[in-house]
Amino acid sequence: MKRSRPNIRDVAALAGVSHQTVSRVINSDERVTEETRQKVEAAILQLGYRPSSLARSMAYGRTFTLAFIALNFTDYTFSSMLDAAECEARQHSYFTLAISAGENSNYAELVNELFGHQHVDGLIVVGPSLIEHHVELAHEAPVVYITPRRSPALQYTVDSDNRHGGWLATRHLLEQGHRKIGMITGPKAQISVQERTEGFEQALREMEIPSPAEWIFEGDWSATSGYHGFEALYSHGVSAIFAQNDRMAIGCIRAARDHGVRVPEDLSVIGFDAGILLRSAVDDSEARHRRTGTPGGTAPCGITGKPTTAPSACHHPDATGCA
Repeated sequence: MKRSRPNIRDVAALAGVSHQTVSRVINSDERVTEETRQKVEAAILQLGYRPSSLARSMAYGRTFTLAFIALNFTDYTFSSMLDAAECEARQHSYFTLAISAGENSNYAELVNELFGHQHVDGLIVVGPSLIEHHVELAHEAPVVYITPRRSPALQYTVDSDNRHGGWLATRHLLEQGHRKIGMITGPKAQISVQERTEGFEQALREMEIPSPAEWIFEGDWSATSGYHGFEALYSHGVSAIFAQNDRMAIGCIRAARDHGVRVPEDLSVIGFDAGILLRSAVDDSEARHRRTGTPGGTAPCGITGKPTTAPSACHHPDATGCA
């Protein structure tokens, strides 16, 4: 005869506690003592108990599911944020639903479908155009935005520390002895670009190093623009280039190779993301990385109520210790 699947009351009986206490342990309730938690976890392991997601949803009136909405997931930056958000959400017993909104999607209809039918408990939204046109969601649903934008309308925002990251990248090049440092930016209208540029300029000012306009090239985040950025900057005699994302750094390094310029012997190149794209595109001896954090890992904290320690900037009007 097939054994029935163990339930929460079986765990409670084995651990010598109430089924309510087992539920608190499963949901990481801080009111449970460490001794009790260990007993319950041992009973769960011994019985092979797995909580029913349907029962949990019915008991708490929640789906324990978050929607992560981006313009697409072919962009490595977006997909890496999703990966970090999903890992953090699972730490708090939440699942993550990835949704590609696309440039032409009916975004309002999508959100109404998710919340109107109670498919998700909250949203994580990344992508400048989504944020720009739909800030009203912050008043209607639990939403965390991954954006450098600051607005009273956006109650919860998470982002990398762009200014400090730009400073770190430039400072690293200065410490290597470079004094003619070029920069390939993203689109200058974007806040993240402006902040990374401010960090770049601050590091140069601290060392009283000039930054002529011809040493700065405006790209569009693509490897192709990084390629063109190298061609524009290297002719002005720069010995190092700070590319504001890894894709442009990859394009810059490719251009250097095509023009017979050795990296890092003849030219040092530093990116911003320190992601797998740059590490897989060049040998370790050809690039220098500094990790600036993955903001996606911090995003679930605004919905689950559990702060994280991801190395990203987190803004909340009532929070302390965030910048």
